[in-house]
Amino acid sequence: MAESPGRRTNQRKSPFRRIERWGVGLILGVVAFFLERAVVRSIRRGETKAKPSQPTALKGMGSDVEPADVDD
Repeated sequence: MAESPGRRTNQRKSPFRRIERWGVGLILGVVAFFLERAVVRSIRRGETKAKPSQPTALKGMGSDVEPADVDD
């Protein structure tokens, strides 16, 4: 496979970039944790009801997937 010209995989990332990526990951992890707690708490209290999932009719395979013609 040919590598894209804008990608540099053999150079070491700068310390600032590594710390920045670590910090962003940490913050996003904390946000996800509290959002999940809020959702679970709301479901337990009965404020939000889980919706039953309905299957979607699709036809095709891979990147050629398109909605099937379903007449209700």
